[in-house]
Order: sequence, then C-alpha cells, then structure tokens
Amino acid sequence: MTNQTQEAKWRAIADAPAMAPRSYSLESSNALKQRTEKLIPSCSQTFSKAPFQFVQGVAPVFLERGKGCHVWDVDGNLYLDWSMALCALTLGYCDEDVNSAIVRQLQDGTIFTLPHRLETEVSERLVELIPCAEMVRFGKNGSDATSGAVRLARAVTKRDVIACCGYHGWQDWFVGTTTRNSGVPAAVSNLTVAFAYNDLDGLHRVFREHPDEVAAVIMEPVGVAAPEPGYLEELRELCHRNGALLIFDEIVTGFRMSMGGAQEYFGVEPDLACFGKGMGNGFPIASIVGPERLMREFDEVFFSLTFGGETLSLAACIATIDKMERSQVIPFMWQQGQKLKDGFEYLLGAMDMGRFVEIVGYAPRSVVTFHEASGQTSLLYKSLFQQECIKRGVLFTTAHDLAFSHDDETVDETLRVYRAALEVLKDAIDRDTVETVLEGPPSVPVFRRP
Repeated sequence: MTNQTQEAKWRAIADAPAMAPRSYSLESSNALKQRTEKLIPSCSQTFSKAPFQFVQGVAPVFLERGKGCHVWDVDGNLYLDWSMALCALTLGYCDEDVNSAIVRQLQDGTIFTLPHRLETEVSERLVELIPCAEMVRFGKNGSDATSGAVRLARAVTKRDVIACCGYHGWQDWFVGTTTRNSGVPAAVSNLTVAFAYNDLDGLHRVFREHPDEVAAVIMEPVGVAAPEPGYLEELRELCHRNGALLIFDEIVTGFRMSMGGAQEYFGVEPDLACFGKGMGNGFPIASIVGPERLMREFDEVFFSLTFGGETLSLAACIATIDKMERSQVIPFMWQQGQKLKDGFEYLLGAMDMGRFVEIVGYAPRSVVTFHEASGQTSLLYKSLFQQECIKRGVLFTTAHDLAFSHDDETVDETLRVYRAALEVLKDAIDRDTVETVLEGPPSVPVFRRP
C-alpha cells in the first residue's frame, strides 16, 4: 500500500463520524469480582491485570477465552486486545501450530524424574539465535531469569551491589528499590541502586559511590526511549572498566525486536541476558543465556526449579520459534506496528491532540502517553481514553504489544476506535470535564510515586 493510499485511509477515518459506544453487560464479570474479592488479594495474580488498572464499571474484570488477537470476557463480550497477556503472545491466542505441539507432547508427559531431550533442543535453538548465548538455563518467568542472573553475577565477581535500570520482576533485590517495597529488608534494598536510561553520568556516579562493589549492571537494553548514539556501547565499556558484568533484561525485547533480541538489533552483546514472555507464545518459560565461562558457574550457584524443564513450555518454545522464522513474524510486527504508529500520529495531528497524547517507542511495542498542557503525566486523561476504547471493543492498557495476528483489519479497526476516544477526550479537556465524564474510578499505577 502506497503512502498516499495509507494517508487517504487515515483521512477517511479522521473525517468520518465517530464510532458510537456499543451496548454490553458486565453482570457476570461484576458478580465474579464480588466472589473473588473474598478470596484473592487485588482479584488477580498479577498487579498489571488487577481491576485497579482499568476504569471499573466499564472494563471487564475476567476474561474467558481468546483467539488470535481477540478475547471474550465472562459475559461473552468481544474485545480486540493489544496487551496480549502483557506482551507474552508473539503469535496470538490459541495458535494452532503451538497448540498442536503441546497436544503431541502432552501424550508423552509434562515433567520427569530426569532431564528431557527438549531441554537440549531448545538450548541449541537459543544458542543459534542469541549472540551472547553459549549455554542456557531455564526458568518459568522473568523474575526467575533476572534473579538467577544477578545471583550468578554476584558469585562470579564476589561483589554485592547491583545497578539497575528498568523493571526486573518481583524479587527482593529489585522490588526493594520501588514503592512496592513492603516486606523487603532495608539491608537487601540498599544493595541495589537505580540509574536512569541514557544517563551515563548517573552510572558513573554509581561506580564512584560504590568503588569495587558493583557486581552487575542489569538493564532493559531499550524500553520506549531509543538509546542515544553509542550509549549501549559506552555503557558496556564502563561496566567492564569497573569490573562489573552487563546483564540485558530482554524479557520484553527478546523475540520481538529481532529473533536474537535487542542485542542483535543494536549489535551490542551483554555478558548475560534474560529472555521470557513471547519465547513460548504464552506458555511459562524463561531463560538465562551467556558464555560458557560464566554459565559454567551454575554448576555451583544454586538455580534449581522443579518445573524448569517442564516439557509443554519447551515444546511451545520450539513451535513458536519455528513459526516465527517460517512466517517472518518479526518483520510483520515491525510493519504492522509502524502502520499503527503512523496512523495514530496522523489522527493526533488532524485532531490537534499532540499536546496531550503521544505514541512513543519502537514499532513492535509502542506506548501511548498522556499529559496535561503543562507536561505533567495525566492518569485522568489516560483513564478516559481507555474507558472510551473499552466501550467500543478495544482492550487498551497504553502498550501495543504486536502479535502475528494483528492484521490490517485490526489496525484499521483500532484507529477508528482511537479516533472516537480522542474526540471524547478532546471535548472533555476543552470543557474541563474529564473527571466527571469518567464512569468509574480512574486507573491507578502499579508503582506509585512516593
């Protein structure tokens, strides 16, 4: 499709009457919420899926099933999903190739008294794909991998302090640096120091304040902001000059920016790397990878999980990698993500909303941000936009986690919904009625500012 044709499509969306909200019921979802509140704190196993992340009374609380990039709630309402299980689905819900591999393996067993050959086969695939990988250890979620890598770095360097940049899971060593630090001993929290992305001076300061104490720098190689030219290369050199290992947390960027992760995309190899989420298309698998000289230390460093070699997730991983390579999924996600970004930016310009809303990040995973005219982040604006999207059938949580199932039709449908949500938000901002137009309490961030 030519740029002129694409722009004509966006112009037609911008000029058309705004899509009206649909009529739907949340009776079953709300009733189930009342039961669940007595049983499960926050009604969820994951903070980012909890009811307080959405405008209650408008958003569903429980989903029932999914297919491709669509989900149905317990009341039978259909939604186009962009969060894709918090970035865990690179192909889509219930992918037939992955499901077939799972069913075949299920006939032979899921876990055994000794290792399974799939552990070797998946490790071989990861070593082929990931630049820094010579050996592999498996976990079940991102926190397993990042915490295992941190423990390994401390064992190798005989140092205790960790410098971190980004989100790295729920374990004490990291979450003690956040506002969700209840229950974490101060002695543990004090061993981890946060620094800002693209700020080499900040990392220099960490090394100065903790001379010969920093075991590792762990960071997401990229979040939404692009690395400044030379930043990742200079950061790696700074780590090594100070005797620290560099760990890339590629739980999100792995199998998304490229098959070998952000380290392949940017051409910068860390000492260790952590992968997870989309590598199993929704099945619980994560990995620590690195060179043999470091990974051999796991012969002594305790990283041992009963379900680390669980075979359904390993089978899912192979099936996912096979399909991603066969169907060129990564280029497709870049292509579709760029269409969505460009279309949304066109709408923002056409509606003069760029002062309040931005779409940032790389095409395979972009994020929408909301801010007042002063530049201050606005949860109210975000909540109203989210509310209006959900009322029109798009499940929006600020991030677009592209999957192979996000075809042109879903991109166009999303832009039509976004156009309607922007019109409601624009009118509420102009009238100073954002808070009163909300039909429930606004969403609340997982990590709150002190």
